[in-house]
Amino acid sequence: MSEVSLDWASGAFGALRAEMAKTLVGQDELVEALSLALVCGQHVLIEGVPGVAKTLAVRTLGRIIGLDFRRIQFTPDLLPSDLVGTQIFRPGDGDFSVRKGPVFANLVLADEINRAPAKVQSALLEAMEERQVTLGDATYSLPEPFMVLATQNPIEQEGTYSLPEAQLDRFMFKIEVAYPDRAGELAILRLKKTPIPELFTVLKKDDIAALRELVSTVHLDPKIEEYVVDVVRATRHPEEYGIDLSGAIRWGAGPRAVVFFLQACQARAVWKSRAFVMPEDVRALAPWILRHRILLSYEALAEGLTPDGAIAKILSGITAP
Repeated sequence: MSEVSLDWASGAFGALRAEMAKTLVGQDELVEALSLALVCGQHVLIEGVPGVAKTLAVRTLGRIIGLDFRRIQFTPDLLPSDLVGTQIFRPGDGDFSVRKGPVFANLVLADEINRAPAKVQSALLEAMEERQVTLGDATYSLPEPFMVLATQNPIEQEGTYSLPEAQLDRFMFKIEVAYPDRAGELAILRLKKTPIPELFTVLKKDDIAALRELVSTVHLDPKIEEYVVDVVRATRHPEEYGIDLSGAIRWGAGPRAVVFFLQACQARAVWKSRAFVMPEDVRALAPWILRHRILLSYEALAEGLTPDGAIAKILSGITAP
């Protein structure tokens, strides 16, 4: 890319939105989250009831960005080697050969990730954090860029295994996909009456690298840096900020959330055709970044408090610059 500018980035994001709209109705929040995570090179957990186009959204993204895309259906009988690969003994020369698993791709869809037991979920930990996989005594780098986009169903408990907090923390965003409204559902019905649209590649690897370089140049004022740190710290010690959440939060967000705020706010600024981060970026991204990093007490849950409700209280209790 000879010249990378905000105008070019705006056109690239616009093309991405337009192509996604060929198969998706609405879902603006999900499309934005996937786009920002793509530019940041981070992972997304998508939660929603069946039939709200979680898998379709990821598959569409995989078809239009010109990267190697793999889909893994998580099931209770899945093994870690089914994800990362294994070593195979060759009797002919008495040695082992490596067969890499489907995780060796740029974009990995972990479909219904909570249907596999913990030993399979944990097989992704090294891949998601360190962008590498260890097989036997050798370590293999994953392709760049590398993203895990996982889906899960929040209402079904039979045959599911909740993700541990250590793995949840590796996802930059957790997006909750709701049912469409009446107009949206009618649009879905009409869309399915037409032939399946042809999708085109709108972003290639070089384009994504150029977007990442542009995002890294976005200005972040020191006052907004302090605002981000205060928001994250308030999830751990709300009483220090005069926020009435005493005893409601058992565990708050860790330092990784601060790093994700930095990357995501810069990416959102470019998404909005800006060269600087604004407080509204922090407020808009806070639920996506924090909702899976806040562990509420049993008393708070019994009173009907949700992570998003706690985040709203925190945002209202901290003055933005």
